Amino acid sequence: MSAHRRKTSRRRPSPRRIGRTLLITGCALTVMAGGTAWYLYRDLASSIGSSKALEGAERSAHGDLNILLIGLDSRRDQNGDPLPEAVLDQLHAGSSDIGGYNANTMILLHVPGDGSRAKAFSIPRDDFVDLSGVPGHGKDKIKKAYGLAKAAKEDQLTAQGVNDRRRLEHEGREAGRKAQIDTVRSFLGVPVDHFAELNLAGFYHLADALDGVPVCLRKPVKDKYSGADFPAGRQTLDGKESLAFVRQRHGLEMGDLDRTKRQQAFLAGATQKLNSAGTFTDPAKLLKLIDTAKQDVVTDAGWDLLAFVKQAKNLSGGKVQFTTLPVEGFGRNHGEDINVVDDMKIKRLIAEQIGPQATASPSAPGAASSDSSAPSPPPPSPSSSPAASPPAPPSSGERPGTIDGGGIPCVD
Repeated sequence: MSAHRRKTSRRRPSPRRIGRTLLITGCALTVMAGGTAWYLYRDLASSIGSSKALEGAERSAHGDLNILLIGLDSRRDQNGDPLPEAVLDQLHAGSSDIGGYNANTMILLHVPGDGSRAKAFSIPRDDFVDLSGVPGHGKDKIKKAYGLAKAAKEDQLTAQGVNDRRRLEHEGREAGRKAQIDTVRSFLGVPVDHFAELNLAGFYHLADALDGVPVCLRKPVKDKYSGADFPAGRQTLDGKESLAFVRQRHGLEMGDLDRTKRQQAFLAGATQKLNSAGTFTDPAKLLKLIDTAKQDVVTDAGWDLLAFVKQAKNLSGGKVQFTTLPVEGFGRNHGEDINVVDDMKIKRLIAEQIGPQATASPSAPGAASSDSSAPSPPPPSPSSSPAASPPAPPSSGERPGTIDGGGIPCVD
């Protein structure tokens, strides 16, 4: 054999060497992929807005999780600066001075530690409750706890000579979050383990990050106030359309109560899209979602989001049951429309649905008895401020309902 032929043969890799090379390359790529995922998670964990509003709060037992989702009706970013005019135009939401800091969306998501079906409870924003998180205020619409506490904290700091706008905004919002969580915890009678706060632009950015959210309408709708203009049937909404979808209440038979169903439907559609679109395995989509979280989301400090995201992948496929908390009737308080609710009835419903193991102990703030024989308080009387109207007829009143969280629920 010539020297040239020997040199050529030495250059030809053996099948064993090829296999070893591919194995090493595969391992390297796996390590790189894992490192990228870890970097992305660390980047998210260090950049997402984190809050201390839950420090020292009571937690659920047996691995259960109660997560409060808060949607703020605010046209401002996390620093209190107005959203850009171009964004406001897309949101069809008016100027940055509208909306204040009301918690217009409140959903308590209960994730059982045993892996059984999760349950989500929508709290109508106009429920007339004791704002226990705002000392000395008394009863009002539940959505107001955030804004009232924020304003009170800012006034307190200003009186102390603080004039740094960023500090006022930050500490004001922390007070607002704590007040809203405390009020919900007291109203429902259960612990809150984690929370996620999303501003108005968050619905817009989330839908865009997912390349649209699927929804289904039973009939066509058109509303000039929210900008909703959709045909009947299944459809995928972009960011602007998604915001109009979750904000619409005009033209709906039950107004705000029907809007809570829209919010549930959006959440179900977003969860389905999140899991079906390969978001967790597509770096580009994952980065887009992380950027959205940085802009619009605030969570409690110390929440292991990576662990929850893995768990959240199992919240589709019909594994979430949605319920809108019942309203007994409607009334007026200082010229505003309110929902008259039975506090003890709500607490019993939550205790029955979630189970006693997740209910706050009687010695804890916001605890409630699960004794079904406890008397129900009467609706507010004129002497107690609001003038309660007669309860709505059963045919028109809101009743707890179930939506298939894994499919695409059809709503009015």
